[in-house]
Amino acid sequence: MRKIYVWLFLVVSAVSGCRIEDAGHSGNLKVVCTTGMIGDATKNLTEGLSDSIEVFTLMGPGVDPHLYKPSPDVVNILGNADVIIHNGLHLEGKMADIFNRLKREKIIIEISENLDEHRLLNATVANTGAHDPHIWFNVELWAEAVRYLGSKLSLINGVSREKVLSNTEAYVYSLEELNNWVKDELEKIPTENRVMITSHDAFRYFGDAYNIDVMGLQGISTVAEFGLKDITELVNFIVEEKIPAVFVESSVSGKSMQAVQEGCKSKGHNLEIGGTLYSDAMGAEGTPEGTYIGMVKHNVNTIVKALKSVY
Repeated sequence: MRKIYVWLFLVVSAVSGCRIEDAGHSGNLKVVCTTGMIGDATKNLTEGLSDSIEVFTLMGPGVDPHLYKPSPDVVNILGNADVIIHNGLHLEGKMADIFNRLKREKIIIEISENLDEHRLLNATVANTGAHDPHIWFNVELWAEAVRYLGSKLSLINGVSREKVLSNTEAYVYSLEELNNWVKDELEKIPTENRVMITSHDAFRYFGDAYNIDVMGLQGISTVAEFGLKDITELVNFIVEEKIPAVFVESSVSGKSMQAVQEGCKSKGHNLEIGGTLYSDAMGAEGTPEGTYIGMVKHNVNTIVKALKSVY
């Protein structure tokens, strides 16, 4: 059945994608990805094509895409690229102008652009029309974005269409398995403990997909400021609800959550730092957390370990 499904996917993609895009490159196709999650997906979709495609990721471990300012060297890298792949939804806000300038001469793929708008979350409580960009925290939604990326890559002149589409189907299947694993693991957390507090509000897709209440000290973007009032309100909530643990993020300073921990301690509540989560950036290359699947598994294991015990 798997072989039949892959064959059908190849046929449907071939029928729907009749236009071949020409990157106008000579030699290896240079593909530049903004975030580690996108870079990892692209490498999986182009596996076995290293003789014709080079994949480069701009933002490495610990890099916050909300605050990322491209240096002259990075602008050079983008200028020399044949294909640029970015998240969209204003995640790389400081790079939007560059993408707009280059779109007439480069193939620029926004991985989120084909997602059903009804599945996107608002960036704020008020319906402003802006969307939360952290789509990779809903594995099922990320799989849809990856499938779209595969269809776009397969249309580029000089790329093995069948290989990319076959890789895409295999990787999407791995993501479907991952999504099921996440659901099963999170069921180990008791209902009363299903509250997850992090440095900034990056995990709303995660909470929405897996029935976890999520809160962040900062807003959707780390550009947002927070003050003593925010810390005080969060401390009061944690003490009142007897939340056992909060989490820091690899790409955001942990000082704010340490201040929350101290505030809870002063009120007689022993709050644990439940561990470090990967939010806007993956782990170091060569480690399990340096891949999207490994990053998700690390996060889930960390969350379950911290929250599964009844306080």
